[in-house]
Amino acid sequence: MNRILLTQYGLKWNPFSTELPGEALYLSPKINDFFWRIENVHVREGGFALISGDPGTGKSVVLRALADRLERQADLTVGVLNHPQSNLGDFYRELAEVFGVSLKPSNRWGGFKTLRERWVGHLEATRSRCCLLIDEAQEMSPKTLLELRLLASARFDSQPLLAVVLAGDGRLTDALARDELLPLGTRIRVRLPLDYASREELAACLDHLLNTAGASALMSAPLKHTLCERAGGNYRVMTNMAAQLLAVAAQRQLPTLDEKLYLDVFAPPSSTTNPVRRNNARAR
Repeated sequence: MNRILLTQYGLKWNPFSTELPGEALYLSPKINDFFWRIENVHVREGGFALISGDPGTGKSVVLRALADRLERQADLTVGVLNHPQSNLGDFYRELAEVFGVSLKPSNRWGGFKTLRERWVGHLEATRSRCCLLIDEAQEMSPKTLLELRLLASARFDSQPLLAVVLAGDGRLTDALARDELLPLGTRIRVRLPLDYASREELAACLDHLLNTAGASALMSAPLKHTLCERAGGNYRVMTNMAAQLLAVAAQRQLPTLDEKLYLDVFAPPSSTTNPVRRNNARAR
């Protein structure tokens, strides 16, 4: 598929793939404002930030782009928690690996102390906090989230030791509003709520994907309009439909993607009654 795309359509990459390079990710002005606050305030002051939204609204894309930007800062250590549903023992094991410290998960106090010393040392050396990014944070147990809150601050909660960015769907925002997690919910200092996109935002994203891939003329204007209308405000739905159309177009060796192709691929099944079933009905 990659070879066909490159030769037939002159693409640098598949614009609708989940493995886009960083430069191809679409970031709205709202997202760039959030990035500025994280880069210039949050990693200096520490605490918790939250990216929230329904599936397909772009949380993971935002977190990936944020990680790319933060990792370019020479004085900043960025960690990513990949298994949010871990129990407390595995949570400490993963943190130890992420931040390069040696600890025994059976000795939770020792791990607690060692991690905090690591973060304090980084803060004293660079004047910025280590940053921890957690995607799918709605999968974390309340017990683990509360442990992270206690772990990430010192001096009676007056000195944040870590800058944490949580990303999750509505289950996370609902949990943070409940009494059990209210001590953490009230400490969210920076928020990025992601909603379903407007047709204009979807169109801007689609144009960005095509332009950065080097194929601004790959898709007809009516087809772009149709995809934006049919996606229901969901970026993932739009790119999944576009990826399917591109695959079919490459298979058929079509020069461009247009509405005729869309109707061929996504048209609902014919409502014509099956001839055999119609003849049986008549026989009765």
